Amino acid sequence: MNRVGRQLLGLGVLVLTVISGYAISGFPPARGPRQAERAPAVVDIDTFIATAAIRYGVSEELIAAIIEAESEFNPRAVSRRGAQGLMQLMPETAVILGVSDPFDPRANIDGGVRHLRALMDRFDNDLPLALAAYNAGEVAVIKHRGVPPYRETRGYVNRILKRLNRDVSHDSSRI
Repeated sequence: MNRVGRQLLGLGVLVLTVISGYAISGFPPARGPRQAERAPAVVDIDTFIATAAIRYGVSEELIAAIIEAESEFNPRAVSRRGAQGLMQLMPETAVILGVSDPFDPRANIDGGVRHLRALMDRFDNDLPLALAAYNAGEVAVIKHRGVPPYRETRGYVNRILKRLNRDVSHDSSRI
């Protein structure tokens, strides 16, 4: 069954997402007697986000904004470059993070937020740089001494900062 999930982002925008077989905010999908055996386990993505936010000291709004930008809350998403799951972990990154199943929402969110926390620590909590490193890799951020001049990465950073209602009009050499 499909369920409409919701996420409240920093701009007061309510995002509705249809996710097959997953429950958002604790409301399980409706099931008939024959569907109960076939349906995937009910998960609460909001709870996974909240748990990771507390564990790694990252705001729930930031995690939700990244998940929305990366996969539109689709736990089965695969990018054309091979990134997988809600937080779009590359297979090599998932292995390094110990995420054995990147399509498991709990494992993907935990690994993705742990990776984000490491990037935030690496770049002294500079959110635009951490986001750029999440998107393009930390080597690109170091090489370019700021947000790389890649259209996709600059758009990604600005899109998330706007969702968080942050001012994106700062030093253009960094973004």
